Amino acid sequence: MITKRKKHVILGGLLITIGLIIGLVISANLNIFNTGYTTETRVSKDAVDLLSRINNATAEVAAAAMPSVVNIASTTTVHSRGMDMPFMNDPFFRDFFGDRFRSFNHPRDYKQRGMGSGVIVDANGYILTNNHVIAGAEEIKVTLADKREFKGKVIGSDAKTDLAVVQIESDHLPVLTLGDSDKLKVGERVIAIGTPFGLNQTVTSGIISAKGRADVGIAEYEDFIQTDTPINPGNSGGALVNVRGELIGINTAILSASGGSQGVGFAIPSNMAKVVMTQLIKKGKVSRGWLGVSIQEITPELAKKLNLKDAKGVLVTDVTEGGPAAKAGIQSGDTIVMFDEKEVADPSSLKNMVGNTVSGKQVSVKYVRSGSLATVKVTIQTFPEDQKKLASSLDNQLKGVAVQNITPDVRKSLNLPPRVTGVVVIDIMEGTPAADILTPGDIIMEINRKKIVNVGEYEAVVASFRASQNILLLIYRNGAGLFVTL
Repeated sequence: MITKRKKHVILGGLLITIGLIIGLVISANLNIFNTGYTTETRVSKDAVDLLSRINNATAEVAAAAMPSVVNIASTTTVHSRGMDMPFMNDPFFRDFFGDRFRSFNHPRDYKQRGMGSGVIVDANGYILTNNHVIAGAEEIKVTLADKREFKGKVIGSDAKTDLAVVQIESDHLPVLTLGDSDKLKVGERVIAIGTPFGLNQTVTSGIISAKGRADVGIAEYEDFIQTDTPINPGNSGGALVNVRGELIGINTAILSASGGSQGVGFAIPSNMAKVVMTQLIKKGKVSRGWLGVSIQEITPELAKKLNLKDAKGVLVTDVTEGGPAAKAGIQSGDTIVMFDEKEVADPSSLKNMVGNTVSGKQVSVKYVRSGSLATVKVTIQTFPEDQKKLASSLDNQLKGVAVQNITPDVRKSLNLPPRVTGVVVIDIMEGTPAADILTPGDIIMEINRKKIVNVGEYEAVVASFRASQNILLLIYRNGAGLFVTL
């Protein structure tokens, strides 16, 4: 007979036994789940070896390039007009508050500091950077990777490509070799080195996302390398390096809604930078080639009407009389498909090719006329001196603005309606009052409410303005009229 106490003992033993069995099952299941998923077996030796080699290679490239990348700190004096607060002159206000706020109503100067990057590209201390990094700087301090500090001197700058050259006086400088940016391939791995947010010697990596980006709105001459390599404020002027440790781009800008990197960065190709740098070092300025044509993009519809196989190349809409193209026999209606043995993809590519060609160089130009391919030799020139002299001789707000008459071809290429008359802006000198307001292709219709019909009237009107006189312009841009002041 089983007593009540024995029942409790047997029940307890059963519960313990069941608990042990459950524990064993759980343990066994856990071991089953872990089998084949341990750290040792999750990543194969081949994978570890491959990734280790990639890591070591990236670190080696970064170590080779980093000493050549510098930090550039600039100081600029900014003039403040003060706060216009009429109530500060009220006697009651002065009696109540005293003169503590009076200083706000007076002009004052203050120091503005900027930060960017640069790349040592020559043993003589020449450093490539962006124009916007050093623009207007009164003092420039260059800090090397080894913490040495130097006073920087601006050798020259070019706002049209956003490039500049700064020089420091020192020996045994680490120089970064310039690579051939024309050989870059989309998808190729690259690293960026610079000073984002003031953090010196920062390295990021990514790939080439695209080549030949133009019409971004950053500079007048654009042929950007697009990369997903993180680029942030302070990276400007820094290095974009290929897997061989060569400089293939100068990091310049980002496309971002937040102000930080969102995977769309732009760098100036090394080949463009080399052309600009060489001229800045030799002459302190950049002289660009001039072909003497007005051009437009070829759409599929135009290609069909012109009996072209595809929409490659650019359509010549006007040829400047006496210019290089006219002398070589190029005519309005021709389609330029190659320039100096390089394919012409669109108007921006031809503009860059011509601009990077030194004056006096003879190049071959291939074009299609009436379905037939022809080749001519063209001697590139600089922009006409008479236009430069006219633009630079002015001593007022329109100094540096070069214009020409609106020819039938110009009207057609810019799609100007009959009601639009005036002169077309063809060039603007950098650093002049109108450089940030006008753009080539603008039509100046009125000056201080006086209608302008041709270059003669334009010259007569602008020559009468004083240096400090404000000017009201009515211009035609992007299909609409617009008033602007200079």
